[in-house]
Amino acid sequence: MMKRRLRRGEAVESVTTTSSSSSAASELVEWEMRPGGMLVQKRSESSSGDLSTPNLRIRVMYGAVLVQISANAQSTFGELKKLLTAETGLQPAEQRLIFRGKERENGEYLDTCGVKDRSKVVLIDDPESKERRMVEMRRKAKLETIQRLIDNVSTEIDRLVEQVDVIEKSIANGKRVAELQITTLIEMLMQQAVKLDNIPAAVDGERVQKCVEKLDVLKVLNAKQKVPPSVVISTWETFDPSPAANQWELFD
Repeated sequence: MMKRRLRRGEAVESVTTTSSSSSAASELVEWEMRPGGMLVQKRSESSSGDLSTPNLRIRVMYGAVLVQISANAQSTFGELKKLLTAETGLQPAEQRLIFRGKERENGEYLDTCGVKDRSKVVLIDDPESKERRMVEMRRKAKLETIQRLIDNVSTEIDRLVEQVDVIEKSIANGKRVAELQITTLIEMLMQQAVKLDNIPAAVDGERVQKCVEKLDVLKVLNAKQKVPPSVVISTWETFDPSPAANQWELFD
């Protein structure tokens, strides 16, 4: 009798333990309502990547472009956006997905919303993200334009600086340079200085100023150079007399 009671006690204890563990497990289960009204166990994030779930071929309309992409049936719309990034170049935050006339949130599941094989989803640009991209494109275009202007002016300044060096060497060797050449070079450098004033972030203004100052000094030194004496030719060249244009004939 003692053994039977003990066994019964053990059996009861075992049933009680099993029953309590089942009730504890049921308390941890979360449920969700499907579109058809069916109450099912709510899936976890890891279940969305279950390999046993079939893949869906989803047609995504992006403007006039049709993109067909394969996605797991239990994927979310947020995961679908990540897949579309490689196809469209749009980041997930720049995408808005419309299905059955309604914009879908990132956390919504494809199959829960009724997405099936060959279902059509519409992709549009997020207006705020599109505006930010346009602003960024305009900013880059402006910077590129400024950089081209700077490069053109720098190239012209390099050419003028070479001419300044040539004049400096000529004067250093005792040769006099035409004053008009120095004056014209100064004017051309000043024109480039005006261009630099109208270009943001230009850095060649100081170089132009130094060249102009150097030319002012060279202009003074050039004026002190001796003018080579001009050679006067005083030798006269003689020519044979030309025959008479008119010869008269005498008649009796």
